[in-house]
Amino acid sequence: MSFQDDARAGAAAMRKVFPATPLLRNDVLSGRFGADIWLKREDLSPVRSYKLRGAFNAMRKVMQDDAVFVCASAGNHAQGVAFMCKHFGVRGVIFMPVTTPQQKIMKTQMFGGDHVEVRLIGDYFDDTLASAQAFCAQAGAHFLSPFDDQDVIEGQASVAVEIEDQLGRPPDHIILPVGGGGLSAGTRNFFGDRVAYTFVEPSGAPSLAKALAAGRPIDVSPISNFVDGAAVATIGARTFERLKSADPADVIDIPEDRICTTIIDMLNVEGIVLEPAGALAIEALGDVAHKIAGKTVVCVTSGGNFDFERLPEVKERAQRYSGVKKYFILRMPQRPGALKDFLNILGPEDDIARFEYLKKSARNFGSVLIGIETKRPENFDRFLAELDAGGFIYTDITNDETLAQFVI
Repeated sequence: MSFQDDARAGAAAMRKVFPATPLLRNDVLSGRFGADIWLKREDLSPVRSYKLRGAFNAMRKVMQDDAVFVCASAGNHAQGVAFMCKHFGVRGVIFMPVTTPQQKIMKTQMFGGDHVEVRLIGDYFDDTLASAQAFCAQAGAHFLSPFDDQDVIEGQASVAVEIEDQLGRPPDHIILPVGGGGLSAGTRNFFGDRVAYTFVEPSGAPSLAKALAAGRPIDVSPISNFVDGAAVATIGARTFERLKSADPADVIDIPEDRICTTIIDMLNVEGIVLEPAGALAIEALGDVAHKIAGKTVVCVTSGGNFDFERLPEVKERAQRYSGVKKYFILRMPQRPGALKDFLNILGPEDDIARFEYLKKSARNFGSVLIGIETKRPENFDRFLAELDAGGFIYTDITNDETLAQFVI
């Protein structure tokens, strides 16, 4: 059988477990970009990501009554494996880093029930992975890779099978998030040259772009883990084999703060909850607007496992990227009326979001950490001009990542 036949067989088998995820036309995005834009809503799967597809396909091919399945994951892959262990009625041992948020541990246990055991081992994922693989060797269990496995790639290709069936034909253009490459490799292997592609990575983990440049998978550590569903230091060897002929011009990276603008926009405008990796494909539309005008485009929203405790950070990042919020270290004269002079500089659309000041004894000046929010980025042009005219000495620390980690 061809890869396409295998992918279709896997997709058909999945229908006994969960329905196809919706393919929905988005009128707002279609109007904004002058294209026929559809969202493949993997955030609406039973585990709110596409990861259960690969887990199902890999597990069904080696299924035995006494089978034990093992994975190492801090997120969506763990939940997909847990869901399928419960479905097949087999034992699963899921290794997660000690630092995994309690919400993800709880959801993994909820999906797996009595069929899974969660083991928290290691501060870093590499330690967790090593422990999982050592356990596999000792127990003779089946290790389920999150992406670098032929059966997993084939299972993720079921996303492409459904898109073609639901649309009635292949789309003109498909936009895919890339982490380890399982979804991208499966989709590209299924559609081949019948569609145009855009592969999207977070700027803090450009594993595909670097691999294409080097001609082989390479470690791009250290990486940013903010886009946790796509933050992979080394793309898979098997996935890269299927992606190595991709045009590097079709691979783009998007800054983490910019991704946050789409998360907020989709939540406020559409009522759609997306995790950072799930927003990657939509955020990329602006980068390829000149390519997609008048065409049928599918964006794969790969996941919606968003912890709302992260919402303040996401909003903060979105505001900083959009230019409506900035942080300054301000040198304030230690004299009566100095603060009033500063406050008079603020415009009618400006608001103080953060203010920290401790008066220093025996000094003429003190340092103030101040955060300013405004409605329009251009308001800062006037604000900074007023600061300069008033003789204030200040440093804009908005984009200083080192300082931001400590004070913002």
